Amino acid sequence: MTPAPAASRTPRRGVPPALLVPALLGLAFLVVPLLALLVRAPWHSLPEQLTRPAVWEALRLSLFCATTATALSLVVGVPLAWLLARTDFPGRALVRALVTLPLVLPPVVGGVALLLALGRNGVVGQWLDAWFGITLPFTTTGVVLAETFVAMPFLVISVEGTLRAADPRYEEAATTLGASRFTAFRRVTLPLIAPGVAAGAVLAWARALGEFGATITFAGNFPGRTQTMPLAVYLALQNDPAAAIALSLVLLAVSIAVLAGLRDRWMRTV
Repeated sequence: MTPAPAASRTPRRGVPPALLVPALLGLAFLVVPLLALLVRAPWHSLPEQLTRPAVWEALRLSLFCATTATALSLVVGVPLAWLLARTDFPGRALVRALVTLPLVLPPVVGGVALLLALGRNGVVGQWLDAWFGITLPFTTTGVVLAETFVAMPFLVISVEGTLRAADPRYEEAATTLGASRFTAFRRVTLPLIAPGVAAGAVLAWARALGEFGATITFAGNFPGRTQTMPLAVYLALQNDPAAAIALSLVLLAVSIAVLAGLRDRWMRTV
């Protein structure tokens, strides 16, 4: 058997204390709060907490808005990722930077930006209100738009990376056989990048489910209409800590499920 290259072998020597101690401190800093959440969880009353009307409303609304935001991200995000990966146009680097900006932009700033753009007196919102009578802030639709704004970049980045890794010659061969560019994308490219689309959709859904800052800024915190799970956690923490912990456990379970689902794709060790 040919020995593995020296660069790929895992070192077996002991870990220096100067590295081990801060590494363990960092691990403890990340893990202890999660363990505290599990230790202090009201397990005996958890079913009762999760079936309360207010909690169920927040769960239902969160699932609906996150799923709708993910669907909207798929409809516009996949074509945007294809545009960035398969075409060359002036200003593409700037467009890519703008697409990824919500990843680093504070969510509350994103909410303010949405309010200034789509609010009743916003740059676009004033015309929506005057022409169609559509008001987006402080509505369920506003929640969906806020979640889409912060979640869609995750989908675009995932799909664009998968498109760049996919061989474009299959798509070119389909076009030489008479297929249109859209048919080649639908029948050839899309099946090839399906794993990347699925991974991006899961990430976008999880990000939308946990969105707080942009939602409370643009859509408010109205039970049954805009109060999603993160907002319900924030409100319940002031009056009913047990309910806040119960909702936090749900969000923690979703995050673990997302990491487990993406482990083989993004967390594979060499």
